[in-house]
Amino acid sequence: MSVKLFVGNLSYSTNDGVLQSAFAAHGEVVSATVVVDRMTGRSRGFGFVEYANAADATRATEAMNGALVDGRAVAVNPAREREAGGGPPRPASRPAPR
Repeated sequence: MSVKLFVGNLSYSTNDGVLQSAFAAHGEVVSATVVVDRMTGRSRGFGFVEYANAADATRATEAMNGALVDGRAVAVNPAREREAGGGPPRPASRPAPR
């Protein structure tokens, strides 16, 4: 079973490849993704790293929490599932003009 980690405080220049390389030394990385803003395409400063097993994820959390990645000390924690109903409410659609 794979385990996903949240990685915060990433540099805006960090990309998926850099994130994967930084965490690969601690086990089998299934995926590494830097979250980007939909409008600008710029990094939002956090991402997720998924490991193939819990032991690798635990080892990576201990080793990488506070470690430098692209010149920034990153925060690493187990990822939590998104809560239902999170985020701002969407506006109701406007009626068509007459």
